Amino acid sequence: MIDPDQVYRRYQEFQSYVGWTEEDAQRVQSLAPLLEPYLPALVEDFYAEIARHPEAHKVFVGGQTQIDRLKGSLLAWLRELLTGPYDREYVVRRWRVGARHVEIGLDQVYPTLALSRIRAGLVRALGESWAGDRRDLAAAVVSLNRLLDLDLAKIEHSYQAEHFARLQRSERLANLGQIAGGVAHELRNPLNVISTSLYYLNSASAARTEKEAEHMRRMVRNVELANDAITALSNFARMPSPEARPFSLEQCVRDALEDSGLPDGIEVVVSCRPDLPPPLADRDQIRIVLSNLIRNARDAMPEGGRLSIVGRSVENGLEVDVTDTGVGIASGDLVRIMEPLYSTKARGLGLGLPLVRMILEKNRGSLQVVSELGRGSTFRVLLAAEERAGDSTG
Repeated sequence: MIDPDQVYRRYQEFQSYVGWTEEDAQRVQSLAPLLEPYLPALVEDFYAEIARHPEAHKVFVGGQTQIDRLKGSLLAWLRELLTGPYDREYVVRRWRVGARHVEIGLDQVYPTLALSRIRAGLVRALGESWAGDRRDLAAAVVSLNRLLDLDLAKIEHSYQAEHFARLQRSERLANLGQIAGGVAHELRNPLNVISTSLYYLNSASAARTEKEAEHMRRMVRNVELANDAITALSNFARMPSPEARPFSLEQCVRDALEDSGLPDGIEVVVSCRPDLPPPLADRDQIRIVLSNLIRNARDAMPEGGRLSIVGRSVENGLEVDVTDTGVGIASGDLVRIMEPLYSTKARGLGLGLPLVRMILEKNRGSLQVVSELGRGSTFRVLLAAEERAGDSTG
């Protein structure tokens, strides 16, 4: 939905840029009686030229009836061009022309070329009909060209705005479809496992106690997986504004490790010196960051390995390195892993690292990654730190 006032203000900026004045308006309006007899021929030439270009002509799907109607619209457009008034309503009508071009699928290059043809026809007609001083003719041509340039700028501006809006809507729908597919995949698999276990428990007449326990564990684990998928999506969609307060980095790391459920085959080494300045960020959100990075490290080491978490003070705050000895990340994937919905895992929505980056940006932090296939990865988190008296590094 366009804002007429905003559109008109933008047009006034264009007028200022080209030096349009009230004198230009009066000069163009004085040309209307001279050019009126030539306008029908210009309209016919306009559509005759379009007919010779299939890429432009193909958008007119309504046959001759549509073209006849459009000829009438173009004639009215030319008459309004020459008579004004060049007010807000005039500008909004011009704006809708560009939006209409997007709607019918007409490449904007063709209206630009067509307007050039109209411009040449108007100038030629003006030269043929002019009976006054030639110096006044030159001034009239300048004013007419300014007005045509303003119309073209407004139509192109409208075209670009409408095209961008449609592209955004299309991308949102595509992302929605991709998210829906990912959510369906992430939920369907746990639900299938739970359904299978329930079927077994209901059907087995004399199931062994250990077998029952195994199926109960499977159901609990898959409920957790389904909940993780929903939580990831919910966190990404509704992450609140951070509440920055100093906190213990080491304790936050320990809590994140507890969240992550690491298997026995992964050795964990934590190095956060007690004299480190406290991070200045939202503790709960940084815990989400660290939990995501730890789970990524876990998933990168299915056969076990070593997870190192090292915190250090740097000039701009604190660095926290989360390093694994896992499978590593291919260079082609490395440039895309921060993109929403992009995942290198067989399972997962691809929202973990985008969520991490979003949280860190909101908390005045950043994320870097270094990885090598077969040798592991390091995710480096930079956080702001609480200033201490006498601490020159801040």
